[in-house]
Amino acid sequence: MQPTVWIELMALALCVFVAWGFTALLRRGLGMHDEKLSVMFGRRVVDGVMFPLLLLALAYLARAALLKFVPLAVFKVAIPVFVSLVVIRVGVKVLQVALASAPWVRVLERTISWVAWLAMVLWVSGLLPVVLHELDQITWKMGASTLSVRTLIEGALTGGAVLILALWVSAAIEIRLLRSAVGGELSLRKAVSNATRALLMFVGLIMALSAVGIDLTALSVLGGAIGVGIGFGLQKLAANYVSGFVILAERSMRIGDSVRVDNFEGRITDINARYTVIRALTGRESIVPNEILITSRVENLSLADSKVWQSTVVSVAYESDVDLVTRLLTDAALAQERVLKDPAPSVALSAFGADGLEFTLGYWIADPENGQLGLRSLINRAILNSLREHGVEIPYPQRVLHMRHARGALPPSAGHEAG
Repeated sequence: MQPTVWIELMALALCVFVAWGFTALLRRGLGMHDEKLSVMFGRRVVDGVMFPLLLLALAYLARAALLKFVPLAVFKVAIPVFVSLVVIRVGVKVLQVALASAPWVRVLERTISWVAWLAMVLWVSGLLPVVLHELDQITWKMGASTLSVRTLIEGALTGGAVLILALWVSAAIEIRLLRSAVGGELSLRKAVSNATRALLMFVGLIMALSAVGIDLTALSVLGGAIGVGIGFGLQKLAANYVSGFVILAERSMRIGDSVRVDNFEGRITDINARYTVIRALTGRESIVPNEILITSRVENLSLADSKVWQSTVVSVAYESDVDLVTRLLTDAALAQERVLKDPAPSVALSAFGADGLEFTLGYWIADPENGQLGLRSLINRAILNSLREHGVEIPYPQRVLHMRHARGALPPSAGHEAG
């Protein structure tokens, strides 16, 4: 009930109002409405990092201004709370954007929240220096180094912060690179994105190990062991990773291409460092190791051109008008919107069949990913209706059976009469 406390509360409310209003205006000005992949803004005003970060900055300014006139009480609690909010929001949003499909992201988010709130409670209550001093007394010796629980906790927190920062930067680079990329450019940008993320994660790991106090020269032995393991036990895995970067770099296969691998035909939906995902028109997905795509024969149906040729065979009676049938088949193909006008459909008298004349209708389509059997069915139905309207006969299979009797044998009727 002290007047100075009410002044602090009013200043704190003003900070919240200004932070909320400025974040909302910034979201509207930048067009960041409902941005699920944005770390700074998120889906709502208070969902991203911008709001708590701006609120913390305003709270520090308000505390510095009020400190000259009134004794502070509210801001001693508010500042640690805002710091915890910033830490939680940064950790949670970066993990949601960078590792959205990982099953253990939810556990990491809860861990970050509990650790941040626990640190805030210890900070406000004044127990944090006491707890850190007690943790510093629990030590043990490992070789020439002396470690304590406090050192391990601080090193783990520092390493986690560095890794989250590396994930944030790599996620921002990936979003920037893949936002407007299509076709072959998408594959190349994805390769750059994967390489950038791996490099940043490696640098972050090295910095985290240095923060813990681990001598990096000791990693030379580990590097040699990993090299031997790759040389002898991980040959296939290393070959798949190298093949993945080769595919992405030379762009012999790109995301969106229609390919046939080992009698499996489909569209490439994703190219990862170790494997490639091919989705068939039936909905089935095949995960193909990248080494197979490099060492075996692969039919790329849309490498140089996305157009695909289809055909259907029609048989008519020998008495039919060849020119009329040719025109009817061509019109049936051109009536479909998915059939390309250039190159135009073509009709050929392909064979003299046992029951009639066989015509082959060929046409081109530019969207094989939308299905091929349905289009062929529509064209066949249009051909059938057109032939019936113009009286063109579709012959049925006809066979003549000749029966021969053995020499000296009587026909069945004659033998009955003789009996």
